[in-house]
Amino acid sequence: MRLMPGKWMIAATLAAFGMGSAIAGDVAKGREKADQVCAACHGKDGNTPIDPAYPKLAGQHADYLARALLDYKNEQRKNAIMVAQAKGLSRADIDNLSAFYASLPGKLSHRR
Repeated sequence: MRLMPGKWMIAATLAAFGMGSAIAGDVAKGREKADQVCAACHGKDGNTPIDPAYPKLAGQHADYLARALLDYKNEQRKNAIMVAQAKGLSRADIDNLSAFYASLPGKLSHRR
C-alpha cells in the first residue's frame, strides 16, 4: 500500500500511539470472565447494573474499556471496588473483556 505524501506522518503517529487498531481479544473468553467477575454489578448483558451509579459497559469502545481497566489495575483511576477487581485481571483478561463488552449492543443515549 502506497501512502500519499503527508499521510505517512498521520499513519506513523497513529501507530506510535497505538491508535487505529482494535483490541485483539477473544469475545467468548471475555463473556466467560464477565460472567465470573463483572455480571454481578454490571449485569449479565452489560446494560443492567445493580446500581444507577455503575456504568453500562455494553457497546462501549474496546480501547476505552481496556484503558479504564488498566488504569484501575495500576491505581491511576480511583475506585476501591474496581481497583480490587482489576488487580486480579491479566492483560489477556482485559483485552477479552473489552472485546466482549464492545461486541454487545449498547443502550446508552444522550439526553438534554
